[in-house]
Amino acid sequence: MNEPAFTLVQLRYFESAARHLSMTAASKELMVSQSAVSTAIAQLEKEMGVQFLLRHHARGLSLTTAGEAFYKRVLDFLAHGAELVETARQSGTELVGTLTVGCFATLAPFRLPGLLAEFEARHPQVHVSLREGEHQALKSALRSGETELALLYGYDLDDDIDREVVGTAHPYALVSEDHRLARRKNRKVSLQDLADEPMVLLDLPHSREYLQAILSNAGVEPRVRHRTTGYETVRAFVAHGHGFALLNQCPPAETTYSGARAVPLTLTDDVPSLDIVVASMRGVRLTRRAQEFRKLCRTLYAR
Repeated sequence: MNEPAFTLVQLRYFESAARHLSMTAASKELMVSQSAVSTAIAQLEKEMGVQFLLRHHARGLSLTTAGEAFYKRVLDFLAHGAELVETARQSGTELVGTLTVGCFATLAPFRLPGLLAEFEARHPQVHVSLREGEHQALKSALRSGETELALLYGYDLDDDIDREVVGTAHPYALVSEDHRLARRKNRKVSLQDLADEPMVLLDLPHSREYLQAILSNAGVEPRVRHRTTGYETVRAFVAHGHGFALLNQCPPAETTYSGARAVPLTLTDDVPSLDIVVASMRGVRLTRRAQEFRKLCRTLYAR
């Protein structure tokens, strides 16, 4: 029985069309005619004996079930094909190419700049492309192959996603500088100390449930006065006396964007920390670029 024959060009054309769900967008990205993309994919489907894409008049493309499974395999195949070329050209001594990394929005300002600076100093021929976003968007990006790795919190990760814990983030309370609790010399409080206070809530999916659960588990019913998806907005609202907040990432400076100060207080309660993880798709072999980036994450957070 003859093995199906296909070309790298056909796979690249299919990958682009499947990612954009558009022949037109794929042709623009690949800088070839739309008919060239369409013909290559049709030949690929004929050779495989399977339809991967459904063509919808004036509504682009959609993947069949077989197409979705094939797309994931093609992403892995192309990534490691590029790595094979890289290894041949560099004789295994230097990493080159592009690495796409996702990062949870509230984590990005704290560790990512230093992490990238150190990685680029070690591997100057690697271009790191970043995708900053929320938890669900980063999981989707991993599954679609848009990112190879993601730095995020270790909650709500399904079985198809591998994760390696590289650090922990401990919750703390935040109050304005003229708040009665900010005058404590040891800067320590219990959650009961905040029971009658209004709260400024970081209103991000999973984050809000985690933060509210910390209070509920301590017998405190949170009285949310303001909600915002902006980490620095939370800090600014707290600094101006709109309420207290619970957060996990603590900047070295207490001054907020508004110029007022927000004072961090250590919690005396036994409250759960959040794991910080480097995530990747299970069963997908990481490129050497991704392996080195993950290794550096371990080293950086260990410091």
